[in-house]
Amino acid sequence: MTDDIAAWPSSLSRHAVQVVGEAGAPPEGTARELVLAAEVPIALVFNGISHAVMMATPQDIEAFALGFALSEGILDNADDCRDIEVRAVAAAEAGLPPGVDAIEVRLEISTRAFERMKGRRRSLAGRTGCGVCGVESFAGLELGSEQLPLHDWLPRIDLPVVLRAIDAMPPRQLINADAGAVHAAGWATLCGELHEVLEDVGRHNALDKLIGTLARSKRLGEPGFVVLSSRGSHELVRKCARTGIAALATISAPTAMGVRMAELAGLRLWGLCRSPRGVLYAPGRGAG
Repeated sequence: MTDDIAAWPSSLSRHAVQVVGEAGAPPEGTARELVLAAEVPIALVFNGISHAVMMATPQDIEAFALGFALSEGILDNADDCRDIEVRAVAAAEAGLPPGVDAIEVRLEISTRAFERMKGRRRSLAGRTGCGVCGVESFAGLELGSEQLPLHDWLPRIDLPVVLRAIDAMPPRQLINADAGAVHAAGWATLCGELHEVLEDVGRHNALDKLIGTLARSKRLGEPGFVVLSSRGSHELVRKCARTGIAALATISAPTAMGVRMAELAGLRLWGLCRSPRGVLYAPGRGAG
């Protein structure tokens, strides 16, 4: 259930700026209106308990909330989520500065999932950058991962297939085309056909939106792979492995921790995927 979408903060906004240093422009610069991507506080509330506030692009909110819950291990599967309600929250009501409107997402989840969530005693303050906010000990980093199942189709995700999906992504990054500064996560088949592209100012959020979209359509676990317009950090690898996604390809390089996490999980990891080359950092289980 979602309230009136017209009341939501927009994904894009226009701002008057001074462009300085442009050829033929006066030294003081020229006035121009530019489009910027929105970054909105989104509160995730589980069974009435506030769990996290993430900064995200205000679209595909239900998919984002479900994907976050799955990729963070709050839910084991999409059926553990009974209902999702989304509402816009005015800045004054949220106690935020004028013009900083917010969104609240209320998820009703199973008792088992809720009890486990409370037992983790973890509170997150989400940011666009990386962080491990709220973790109380090294063990709280949850860097361990169960191995993914053996997939005989994994070697089919080779360089030509990966580059086909990567090259198809820019035309479908509509927000980024207008504003820049926005990441994308896409889902590709074993032939490299791109079927979904979700965007957000945060790369983690874009992946969560994709995971939620796949979960809602019962496609998590299907053969295929994720493509990301970012680096392959350990959080992104962990989110994929935790939700049964066996392969990931990124435009930028992974971190050493990202590669190690892929090795431990048996996830096939491509990085630096820019035509005509790419780097296979981890072959995944079943790749021989």
